[in-house]
Amino acid sequence: MPGKTNKSFTKRLRITSRGKVLARKAGRNHFNSKASGRNQQAGKRTSILKLGQKTISLNLPFTRA
Repeated sequence: MPGKTNKSFTKRLRITSRGKVLARKAGRNHFNSKASGRNQQAGKRTSILKLGQKTISLNLPFTRA
């Protein structure tokens, strides 16, 4: 048996069918009114993380990614 799935990992990240890891950008919760419009729009996009296969398999043992 591989182990438990890390639930905080699953709530913050999403793995696509091709194995890319998508996550929300940090620092976008509050104090954003002074930021420029371009900066605010860039913060809404999800970013692709470069995580190693070992990190993913340790935290999400039941995925194919």
